[in-house]
Amino acid sequence: MEYLVTMTTHVPPGTPDSEVDDVRAREAARSRELAAQGNLRRLWRPPLQPGEWRTLGLFAAADDDELGRVLASMPLRVWRTDEVTPLSQHPNDPDAEARNGWPEFLTTFTRVVPAGTPSQAVTDAEAREAIRTKELAGQGHLVRLWRLPGQGRALGLWRARDTADLQQALASLPLHGWLTIDVTPLTEHPSDPAIGG
Repeated sequence: MEYLVTMTTHVPPGTPDSEVDDVRAREAARSRELAAQGNLRRLWRPPLQPGEWRTLGLFAAADDDELGRVLASMPLRVWRTDEVTPLSQHPNDPDAEARNGWPEFLTTFTRVVPAGTPSQAVTDAEAREAIRTKELAGQGHLVRLWRLPGQGRALGLWRARDTADLQQALASLPLHGWLTIDVTPLTEHPSDPAIGG
């Protein structure tokens, strides 16, 4: 299984910088170990407010218990709280590995089909959506797609030249009119396994 984990760190006031530096160094080393074991797939930094310390991680584990052990093994856990979102396979997931150098974005989709919409119209739109997501993956925009818990919810990992480019790609989705989309811009994390951190 894959999981999106929002990791928020709160260093206690008065903690010496040397102690913070030590824990961060051990965290980076442990992240490399977890990546080598296949448990840590990606790390990103979402937009942060001054003084905020938050990381988004894509983890893999056999089950919730294994994930709990993985997260507990990370040195920053002493100061960190984790919010775990289980992810499941999405039928339109391209599972792409190529990096094209564009900025990355997470999108959370919530689909609400208007009442009274004929079921054939929904089926046709879903078929067009599957085709369009494959096209966007082929263009390097859509990297991964997962189902989130709850009806009609999905999480996407995207690449685009900028926010306007991403919005144009999202607007081209056949289901766009039925979607509420939240976008989180991402920046590289120094311990991200995908960049050899």
